Amino acid sequence: MPSLTQVATAMQHVLTTVADEAARTSGCVRRPRVFTGASLVQTLVFGCLGTPLPSLDNLAQTAAALGVPVTPQAIDQRFTRATADCLQAVLAAAVGTVIAAAPVAIPLLQRFAGVYVIDSTTLALPPALAEVWPGCGNGAQPTAAALKLGVGLDLKCGGLLGPLPEAGRTHDRATAVAAAPLPVDALRLTDLGFWRLDDLQTLADGGGFWLSRLHAQAVVFDATGTRRLVGELLAAQGTDEVDLPVTLGVRHRLPARLLARRVPPEVAAVRRRRLRAEAKRRGQRLGRARLALADWALFVTNVPAARLSLAEALVLARARWQIELLFKLWKSEGRLDEGRSAQPWRVLGETYAKLIAMVLQHWTLLVGCWAWPDRSWPKAAQTIRQHALLLALALRSHRRLRTALATLRDCLAAGGRLNPRQAKPNTYQLLLAVEDGGLT
Repeated sequence: MPSLTQVATAMQHVLTTVADEAARTSGCVRRPRVFTGASLVQTLVFGCLGTPLPSLDNLAQTAAALGVPVTPQAIDQRFTRATADCLQAVLAAAVGTVIAAAPVAIPLLQRFAGVYVIDSTTLALPPALAEVWPGCGNGAQPTAAALKLGVGLDLKCGGLLGPLPEAGRTHDRATAVAAAPLPVDALRLTDLGFWRLDDLQTLADGGGFWLSRLHAQAVVFDATGTRRLVGELLAAQGTDEVDLPVTLGVRHRLPARLLARRVPPEVAAVRRRRLRAEAKRRGQRLGRARLALADWALFVTNVPAARLSLAEALVLARARWQIELLFKLWKSEGRLDEGRSAQPWRVLGETYAKLIAMVLQHWTLLVGCWAWPDRSWPKAAQTIRQHALLLALALRSHRRLRTALATLRDCLAAGGRLNPRQAKPNTYQLLLAVEDGGLT
């Protein structure tokens, strides 16, 4: 795990040196009569960490604890575009600080230099912010202004890529996180929103690996170079599990393995209902071949079979859900998509402050409990929230901050375990079981 010194140094640098410089550059603190850039940023970040839906009173109390006695009205007046710009710069510095733990004790993940799950989530913003972060007019819930957050999570060492803010209208394939370079010999897991053969080719050429669901419109060639319909290719095998060499794309001819396992009939029925509903919503026709593929869990990868079996690949594909759990953690525990005010600059400022708080929270998770895969993230987040003011007060002294982080580490190590489940195993149970040959 990262050392207490490493995390303490990173927190102090981002929330003091960077915060002061960002405040000067943005102009949100021209003459530090009451707030300095550091004290303002710390008030908002630790206020949002300790109380995810802070009132102005809550923030004023946090400021007072940090030695800046101000009224709630004075806090309210600080929510300007300049303050939002300051917080955005501090967020960029936090995101650019690399903090990672020692590899988690799961041998399957340790086969790669990293196992990066990449995805995005979108936060609706007040319409007045459309010029800053344009939203998307399409989809079930069109918004004039929205913030898309691209995030990558390394399941092996816990490192974060992001959260990287983008305009809500940005397609997943065009986000910065989609193009983020990964270490040689690392594995990338994404959903179909990130499907682009150019990216898969680039990753493979750079010595990396990928595992993805197969896009319904992907062109597939069999081992003889013959173009095939995937449904026909699977049916010709006559088995419920398939692992075949193929190439993808008319232009790319990207070498891959086609991995498939037949799903239970009830699962296939649910999939077909969803496909029909989506086709009806879009006014599209749905062919028999597309419906037939609902019988299969379909994936493609460039990892050699000697390094990753079919069963192991399918379990790793399920582990992609961990990024959704991270988003859920940030939204349910960090209340990232909620607020008390409709004032646009307060909404945006608090959103940036909460994102910085979530990055700090993740660093603390890496210090305290990443080494144990059976720990509950929500329980750990609740513990960190209870100690938010302790961290804030200790920030001025490197020694005291290390001591506060050590206290948090001990608290996180002592509890917050996930209960093993038989019917629906936790992800860490599946990853360990398939490594031991106990999962089929």
